[in-house]
Amino acid sequence: MNFKAHEAAATGTDGGLTGSSSPEEPGGKYAKRALPPDCDAPDPDDLRLFRFLSIYYPLTDPADWNDWKWQMRNGVTTAAQLSRFMELTPSEAEALARLKGRLPLRITPWYLSLMTGRGAGHPLRRMMVPTLEELTTRPEEKSDSLNEEGSSPVPGLVHRYPDRVLFLVTQVCSAYCRYCTRSHSVGRLAHAPRLQWEQAIDYIAAHPGIRDVLISGGDPLTLTDTQLEYLLSRLRSIPHVEILRIGTKVPVVMPQRITPELTALLERFHPLWMSIHFSHPEEITRETAAACARLAGAGIPLGSQTVLLRDINDDPQVMRSLLHKLLQIRVRPYYLYQCDLVPGTHHFRTPVSHGLEIIRSLRGFTSGYAIPHFVIDAPGGGGKIPLLPEYVREITPEGIVMNNYLGETCFYPGF
Repeated sequence: MNFKAHEAAATGTDGGLTGSSSPEEPGGKYAKRALPPDCDAPDPDDLRLFRFLSIYYPLTDPADWNDWKWQMRNGVTTAAQLSRFMELTPSEAEALARLKGRLPLRITPWYLSLMTGRGAGHPLRRMMVPTLEELTTRPEEKSDSLNEEGSSPVPGLVHRYPDRVLFLVTQVCSAYCRYCTRSHSVGRLAHAPRLQWEQAIDYIAAHPGIRDVLISGGDPLTLTDTQLEYLLSRLRSIPHVEILRIGTKVPVVMPQRITPELTALLERFHPLWMSIHFSHPEEITRETAAACARLAGAGIPLGSQTVLLRDINDDPQVMRSLLHKLLQIRVRPYYLYQCDLVPGTHHFRTPVSHGLEIIRSLRGFTSGYAIPHFVIDAPGGGGKIPLLPEYVREITPEGIVMNNYLGETCFYPGF
């Protein structure tokens, strides 16, 4: 198939978006970038992106589209902007009109390209676009559901476990998930002030029992390279800090951020680990895979953190697909979270039994590397509690009676 045929397949025309093959027409330069003339088998991601760019960003230069700062500046933040890309349902439109004082809307153009034209029930759209269900708070839901403020010795630092801290360096994300645990705080301000960083770093330096620092937010990869270098340098200079970790969704919603310059910077501060928030197999695209490959190539171990979400990823086959695809891009499934008791998230939560059944459907039927820890982050600050299906039937002096993954009874002798 030649380039013209690629164009026709992508646009449903005999040439470019407007019916003309002129390279000066909108979309011409993008078509050349996304669909190489000599390519005989167009990549589905190329076709999807070509359609999206031709319709919604026909005059945008490829260099801008691939610039993470352009993605941040051009994030969709209002109902009027969002309605350019999709027909809002009455529930979505009313929820957007009533968002003042709540978790704001922000979706990167890149992530929009994955959901546009897919319908209101598409899982990625449901995770990012509010509905009226979000405006209902149930009695068990609390704004700071994990009581992080109760374990915060200085602003922006959570010290709950003995040897590690959570360092909240920003309230900014490139895209806001509607089930966010910190929906009460993120999106309200810009990055945390330098004085707050210094107070947190001074606290870490004064407590030699802290060996592990998880940098989170918001999303720390929305910081500039200069800001990240400063933070990582300050933390790495503390002798008792052994491990640095970064929690992020940026490789998923804005893979353009994972530049060679960023990975070269991060590589200087090993041992450094990264937890990436993946939710659905359709988030794993060629661009996201390339971003993860750059990070892994820089020697950064990658793990995934996934929230169990009703009618989005709580089907065993959907979850298995996600976990298998993660391994293919060198991301080790780490945590599967029961959705926190955040205000306005009841429509996302599943019965805990669904998570246990998903783990049961994986154990023995796929490789152990693909099986995350299913946990509840206990309300009120109780910490993460792992949950497993019941495999142990009885423990006696003679031994332990167990069920295997097929439900068969097995025995291991005592000593």
